[in-house]
Amino acid sequence: MRRENVVGRANVEDRPELLEYYRELEGRELGALWNVANEIEPWQPQPKSVPMLWKWRAIEPLVRRAPKLVSAEKAARRVVMLVNPGRKEWSAAVGLLYSGVQIMNPGEFTSAHRHQASALRFVMEGKGAYTVVDGERMTLGARDFVLTPNGTWHDHGVDAEGTQCIWQDGLDIPLMNSLDANFYEVHPQTVQTPSPLSRENWTRPYSPVFLYKWDESFKSLRRDKAFEYKNPLTGGTVMPTMGARLELIEKDTRPVRHTGSVIYQVATGRGWSEVGGQRFEWEEKDIFCVPSWTRYRHGAPGEAVLFSFNDFPAMRALSLYRETHD
Repeated sequence: MRRENVVGRANVEDRPELLEYYRELEGRELGALWNVANEIEPWQPQPKSVPMLWKWRAIEPLVRRAPKLVSAEKAARRVVMLVNPGRKEWSAAVGLLYSGVQIMNPGEFTSAHRHQASALRFVMEGKGAYTVVDGERMTLGARDFVLTPNGTWHDHGVDAEGTQCIWQDGLDIPLMNSLDANFYEVHPQTVQTPSPLSRENWTRPYSPVFLYKWDESFKSLRRDKAFEYKNPLTGGTVMPTMGARLELIEKDTRPVRHTGSVIYQVATGRGWSEVGGQRFEWEEKDIFCVPSWTRYRHGAPGEAVLFSFNDFPAMRALSLYRETHD
């Protein structure tokens, strides 16, 4: 028990009769709230996740070894996960966000499937990658951003004439599992038969645009210094539980902290971030995370672009989002 000598906070000292009482409660699958109240209701968020930096030059050899050890067919999805030491039990990169690096060779594909979790992808390198979402086939290039919203059938692959392709996956799997709301299904066909997807009278709760091309996104970023991937019909985020953006870093940013977690990938350039008192020096393809309510800021000696995704939409939907600049 963590005692606090503050009015309104639990401050009960142990006594022999209380210890016996606690044992009796435990035997009935019960417990005394005052023994855990100060821990489960902290004064401010106490994230279990820790700030992490995954240097691409350190993890790249391990990512490229995966195809030599495991086939795409056997793995179903051949992904090297990013695992936060504080969230291993949830297979989370930070907070309630999952992320991993997927690698596919020319001619390989994943079988069609769908799940309750929402998913997004940011292409790191390669040519000839494609994704099929509810029958619509899209060709992907470096730094393109693509959605596979929850409940949509999707499969991925690389054309036989393409090159080895690598992309970063982002999903809200830990959130779905924490809510006991996850489902997974396999399509009756190994791969979908491509067919155009109608956008007429679109009522789905996510963006009708699944593919955001890098050239168009970067053009908007240069104009506005920041670029949010948005649902063009509503002006809101691309999916109900996750958002994504690009940031142009040309000078030191103001320190900020907020509820909700963020995972960054360096799209171009090099620079640094201070996250929870740690300084991360980063360059292209490095990935790092910011846990909830952790103060951070960025800087760059020249021009750098950071891609990131977050769980802010879920936080805002639950009226839990809070942000401070200090």
